[in-house]
Amino acid sequence: MDKATIIGLVAGTLTTLSFIPQLIKIVRSKSTHDISLVMYIVFSTGILLWLIYGLLISDVPVIVANAVALFITITILSLKVRYR
Repeated sequence: MDKATIIGLVAGTLTTLSFIPQLIKIVRSKSTHDISLVMYIVFSTGILLWLIYGLLISDVPVIVANAVALFITITILSLKVRYR
């Protein structure tokens, strides 16, 4: 694995993991009052497009990071709708 791929995987891991504390807070508190629905819709759409881009160029770090991030943000969006 080359340096660029390793850096991409580390960067993708860190940025993707940044959503975990928010998800944990939502699950524990069952509150999404301070979460912007529009922001998560727009952000999730952007992540989906990055995932498609990664698939088109066959870039493993882009694919993995955005697939996991999309799963997390869709989960947060689902909880936002559920706990309204």
